[in-house]
Amino acid sequence: MANDIDETVAYIALRRVQNRYADIVTRQAWAELHDIMTPTCLITVNTVDRSFTFDGPDAIGEFIHTQIHDRFSFFEFVILNTVMEIDADRGLAAGRMYMQEVRQESSDGTRSDAYGVYHDRFVRDADGKWWMDQRFYRSFARTNPDEGPDLLVFDPPDTDLIELLNLER
Repeated sequence: MANDIDETVAYIALRRVQNRYADIVTRQAWAELHDIMTPTCLITVNTVDRSFTFDGPDAIGEFIHTQIHDRFSFFEFVILNTVMEIDADRGLAAGRMYMQEVRQESSDGTRSDAYGVYHDRFVRDADGKWWMDQRFYRSFARTNPDEGPDLLVFDPPDTDLIELLNLER
């Protein structure tokens, strides 16, 4: 029973980290990324047509800021669903978080959406606080700016959370 309680407590703390990320990105409060990401958090972003790697919260914050600030007059990051594998005893967790970006283009006021999935590896520090330590993002649909279907759809990644949980860093 104690292990179930430890895992439940960890799940709530981890969801708070994910929710905080969504709030930080929506508010564009980039300095607050330091409150949820380790200084050495490695972030890989794959939008299908481009791929980027960032070291730490400052680098990813600057990237997201330059992608959002001038381009969108409205931007909201929405968590759609999340699942986790938690090893509370070792202070490690892995999560899969599906998300949507609801946006309005500054240039012409049209709405655009992006859908993707984050695969995160979390670590718990000696004080019991959970941190994002590694992130992998992959787009799997976005508004089509051209003629054709409303959404461009891509295959979502198939990342095993147990493998991510046990990934050596």
